[in-house]
Amino acid sequence: MVATSATAQQTWRYAFEEAIDEVQGVFAQQFQDYIEANSDYSVQLFPFGTLGESDDIMEQTQAGILQFVNQSPGFTGALIPEAQVFFVPYLLPQEGEALNEFFRNSVAINEMFPELYAQHGLELLTMYPEGEVVMTTKQPVRSPADLNEQNIRVMTNPLLVESYRAFGAVPTPLPWGEVYGGLQTNMIQGQENPMFFVESTRMYEVTDYITFTGHNNFTTAFMANKDFFDGLSEDDQQLIRDAVEVAFDHILEYQDGLTESALETILESKPEMEVVILSEEERQPFMDAAESVEAEFIRMTGDSGQAILDQMKADRDAVTD
Repeated sequence: MVATSATAQQTWRYAFEEAIDEVQGVFAQQFQDYIEANSDYSVQLFPFGTLGESDDIMEQTQAGILQFVNQSPGFTGALIPEAQVFFVPYLLPQEGEALNEFFRNSVAINEMFPELYAQHGLELLTMYPEGEVVMTTKQPVRSPADLNEQNIRVMTNPLLVESYRAFGAVPTPLPWGEVYGGLQTNMIQGQENPMFFVESTRMYEVTDYITFTGHNNFTTAFMANKDFFDGLSEDDQQLIRDAVEVAFDHILEYQDGLTESALETILESKPEMEVVILSEEERQPFMDAAESVEAEFIRMTGDSGQAILDQMKADRDAVTD
């Protein structure tokens, strides 16, 4: 299929929060390949750092300088408070087919969130998972008590701060560029991220323990500038939706086994790294703490947040029951 819009030959600009060989970069390249193979458009990719930090690329997308952006709801939470629901611990299904089906079929993601994003000039095209979030720390963590007085780096996100406060830690918002050095100097004693990111950013070099608590799976959102998207022909809009569908399917397949392979690479590089997988019994105190995070989310977002949270739970139950 060749796009027939009057703006054929146009270059679309697309920025994301990770390196070109990390999950968002792999998704972006798949999207780019499909668009360029099936139209006269070209897609210019801007990996993390080339156009600034996460807030910079969001502002550029809203201003129409960028046509596409990939950004975690964690950063979008300041703009769209309801997006912070993705930081309610133990809300999402664990990794596996249930998680994939949740993202494919969630009413909250596919019907409710697009309306919220549209209010801020954004066309939400899809959300997808990037892998189970793990803690990397200098001390072993088997209970919330082990996080007492530990400075844990978090994204600048109110609900994520509340989550780690509920877990017993001292949540410490810090720009990503300062995290490695902060761990080196013991200004912070831990951080959280998906395993592939722990491996690619070498966070394991400055921590000693990796803990699987099962509390979350990192989520990201792919968006377009709404004025740009609405101004396209129906054919071009469908071209983009088709490219998103192909990239979405590819990234779920790509992630199959990604956590395990990243962990294997880490242990080859640092055999003394200790890996802790909490049992269901050990996870229970963390799950109990999640109740206060839910309450804070509702306090921050009101009725609209309650509706989103209820629907997310219904969507989760639909794929796990």
